[in-house]
Amino acid sequence: MAEEKKILFSGMQATGNLTLGNYLGALKNWVSLNEDYECYYCVVDEHSITVRQDPAELRQRARALLILYIAAGLDPEKNCIYYQSHVSGHAELAWILNCYTYMGELQRMTQFKDKSAKHAENINAGLFTYPVLMAADILLFQADVVPVGVDQMQHLELTRDIAQRFNGIYGDVFKIPEAYIGKVGANIKSLQNPTKKMSKSDENPNASIYLMDDTDTIIRKFKRAVTDSESEVRYSPDKPGISNLIDIYRAATGKTVEEVEKEFDGKGYGDFKLAVGEAAANLLKPLQQRVAELSKDKAYIDGVIKNNAERANYTASKTLRKVQKKIGFPERIR
Repeated sequence: MAEEKKILFSGMQATGNLTLGNYLGALKNWVSLNEDYECYYCVVDEHSITVRQDPAELRQRARALLILYIAAGLDPEKNCIYYQSHVSGHAELAWILNCYTYMGELQRMTQFKDKSAKHAENINAGLFTYPVLMAADILLFQADVVPVGVDQMQHLELTRDIAQRFNGIYGDVFKIPEAYIGKVGANIKSLQNPTKKMSKSDENPNASIYLMDDTDTIIRKFKRAVTDSESEVRYSPDKPGISNLIDIYRAATGKTVEEVEKEFDGKGYGDFKLAVGEAAANLLKPLQQRVAELSKDKAYIDGVIKNNAERANYTASKTLRKVQKKIGFPERIR
């Protein structure tokens, strides 16, 4: 009898354009995980509306992100790929968990402070309770593991605290999720400020390589990348700009640091930047071609959306009914 797979949950927001950093740091590494885990990958559109969105653009971006998941190699037969807004259990469980989360816990969340500073004209309640919805996302599917970056660790800790508090009152209802520690993706930095990670929300378009950028745009951005006043292609903490480009080149070609340094020994930054740009463009070309193919196949994508929403709702409803019964909501008459 085959051992039951552990459950893994993750997702990305349906805002902005995904970057090379998102691809190399997360998406590319998700592809092999279904061998070891039962995977749920969410297009996180409910979280997106804590900031005002253009409705038509949000719909378009959500579909584009779901297509990108598949184009990157996530098989929707082996992985459950769905829209958060198509599974009402996310919002239902979030309301319940709000009642088991303390104001002081939410006030300590550093992302709330950061986003409040960025969106001072729209500090809404959703921005404040965002971590509770994230907890609901994870606990709804009884996730064993969650791949999280350093910036999300605080939210995962809160999720664990809420689950343990709820279990302490009502018994063994939720699994206590762990951070996924597996193959670490490349940590890609901004091309204009290599002390910060490459971000899809960066206001400077030259700072990030977007997954749908064409070859000319990619090469132009790399030519403008910040390096240093030297000309030696060498990996070193005191050369963050050139080290970041080496990391990107390594991720795109599979070469080691030593091989990269040897390849460009005696060559200047101009040659190296061009090579990195060409390697990145070649890496993204198959992905872009697959996106173009999938975008034309409306019936297939619509089928994935429908079937995966049904799968996600089936699993989510099992947890939600259990929670509702525990807290005393009336049983549904069927």
